[in-house]
Amino acid sequence: MTRSLSGRRGQAARNDGVILEAARDVFLADPKAPIAAVAERAGVGISALYRRYAGKEDLLRQLCHDGLRRFIAEAETAAADPDGWSAFTGFLSRVVDADVHSLTVHLAGTFTPTAEMGRDARRASELAADLVERAHATGRLRPGVTADDVGLLLEMCAAVRVPDTERTTELRRRYLALLIDGLAGSGPLPGPPPGPGEFDHRWAPTASSPLAAPPPPPPRS
Repeated sequence: MTRSLSGRRGQAARNDGVILEAARDVFLADPKAPIAAVAERAGVGISALYRRYAGKEDLLRQLCHDGLRRFIAEAETAAADPDGWSAFTGFLSRVVDADVHSLTVHLAGTFTPTAEMGRDARRASELAADLVERAHATGRLRPGVTADDVGLLLEMCAAVRVPDTERTTELRRRYLALLIDGLAGSGPLPGPPPGPGEFDHRWAPTASSPLAAPPPPPPRS
């Protein structure tokens, strides 16, 4: 009996992974896509999907929170690197490869957040700010660069997307390398850095959204 339950649990876990992967592909391509498109992409019945997620908003929230948790995990890994510059650049590379900002910014305003997401967002912001501060302490990060500047650069990398997944990764790494060279520059930057809350409007529900309140802004590194 125990083996049977374990087998069913294992299959459920595998199905959940397939569903989330399908949801990621579907909603990154079109956040307005119906939940039925996820079931079709995953190759599961709609009832199997609804047994795990009450609706589309639950799926979107799960995807975004997964991205936020990945961001935190990568920042914590970087925090253990004793070299402030390699910690910073390694963190940027891993976040770009994980496509974290597609899961956070791209899905902005499509779900109602949980209190746990708010706590994780604050934790992510603190970790990212620490990494930027350590990079400045090495003398290699360009003066005036802020955590919000870095976050917007990561969004730029996430915006690079072509039909071929491997080519997308190659191009993102290419442009991240150029951006890192710029981050290591020395000249003054034009204009002030992003101000507090300057981009939070992206997380407000749209007129067509049934959501009652905007989620917290994602970490912008």
